[in-house]
Amino acid sequence: MTAGGSSVLAMTDAPWSGDACSLVDAFRAGTISPTEALDASLAAIASSGLNAFSYQDVEAARATAASSDISLPFGGVPIGVKELETVEGWPYTEASLVFKDRVADHDSTQVRRLRDAGAVLAAQTTASEFGGINCTSTKLHGVTRNPWNLERTPGGSSGGTAAAVAGGLLPIASGGDGGGSIRIPAGFTGMFGLKSTYGRIPRGPGTLQPPLTVVVGCVSRSVRDTARWFDVCNGFDPRDTLSLPRVHGWEAGLDSFDLNGRRAVISVDLGSAVVEPRTAALLVETAESLIAAAGLARVDVVVELPQGGLEWAMSNLVGLAGELGDRYPGCNDDLTPEIQLGMNLATHNFDVQTAGATEMFRIDVNERMADIFDQADFVFAATNPDVAFAAEGPMATTVGEVDLIAEYGFNRAIGNNGALTIPANLTGNPAVTIPAGRVDGMPVGLQVIGRHHEEQLLLDLARIAEREQPWPLVAPSAPR
Repeated sequence: MTAGGSSVLAMTDAPWSGDACSLVDAFRAGTISPTEALDASLAAIASSGLNAFSYQDVEAARATAASSDISLPFGGVPIGVKELETVEGWPYTEASLVFKDRVADHDSTQVRRLRDAGAVLAAQTTASEFGGINCTSTKLHGVTRNPWNLERTPGGSSGGTAAAVAGGLLPIASGGDGGGSIRIPAGFTGMFGLKSTYGRIPRGPGTLQPPLTVVVGCVSRSVRDTARWFDVCNGFDPRDTLSLPRVHGWEAGLDSFDLNGRRAVISVDLGSAVVEPRTAALLVETAESLIAAAGLARVDVVVELPQGGLEWAMSNLVGLAGELGDRYPGCNDDLTPEIQLGMNLATHNFDVQTAGATEMFRIDVNERMADIFDQADFVFAATNPDVAFAAEGPMATTVGEVDLIAEYGFNRAIGNNGALTIPANLTGNPAVTIPAGRVDGMPVGLQVIGRHHEEQLLLDLARIAEREQPWPLVAPSAPR
């Protein structure tokens, strides 16, 4: 720390409130050190009321920070790792009491690549149990809270990640998205999130391939942070046989794509979700502004994607049933109510006929999405049906004045929570959520779905949004 440098004192007394790339720049300029940045984050985590973390390995993190190579892409940057992802020697509970004593014996491919890029693994972020719902409240860790309003959820399943990044505790953290679990919490907390084309960043080792919906990535404060993350983490790995070949130049290529004249359609509800009216109006306004700023051509395309939360859940519960094995049903009381309900449905109702119907549903969604992208390059939609609901849960079954259970029945009411994000997981399309302003003081996310393998176009579109309507990099309550 430079003696008498008040700006440096401010930076080192509180965790970094800029993005991760600017923190690396500060390291290289000598205005702050990796050890100072880590210590500031650790102090803020210790006093935080967000409950965004499930584990810290302080000694190892400090050793890594002290020896950081700041020439590397994330050299010295303290990051969080979602608790559904493995870090050797860290708990691997998947946010469940069932596995409360399990410890990971290896790093995931993404974690290994982040280590190689100089990241300091500071803490493990909380998640919803087995990544099953979009509210981070578990029997193992309790309730994780949204830094914009502690009474609200940061979403899930990457809820702790989003809370930590938006709450100013860490500049970036890992996430996973099997049905919206990066986009939903990023949208609820005013952060940026990219759900990539399926297979862009390898999963594993020990990859469970079916149901072919889950991708990994990050929640970040800026587009360039996410681009740098993908520079580090993307590329084929033989332990994930469906992972894609490496693509170079994510950060260097920002702002290099000509979007002028590309076709965009606005469908806030994707033809199946119920979206709160004020949220819908804000998103249409934001989408129209972004279309104009990017020089896109707005087109009218019929978007009627079927809602299939139950089919999506059933396909995921098959893998969970295999993981629980003969522990179930003896472990039922250790599971959160939503997982109990899901396992009960899967155990008693999932048969060959159900499996076949689930796959036919996937085909239907894929065909409809392909038809849309025959006529458009981008689809603008809501990320979430409404702003964040209660932190403790349960998942919202009302949207504005609409009682979804009374109007549509229980299955559709519950399915509405992920109806906007699940389609891109089923089809493998990339999608981003971009901060789009606030309703009742809470963040709203604009989702943009793109063509397969065209994440870099989505990043460039998000960069235009970032310049035209800059968003707060941290919530107003974040430590400064």
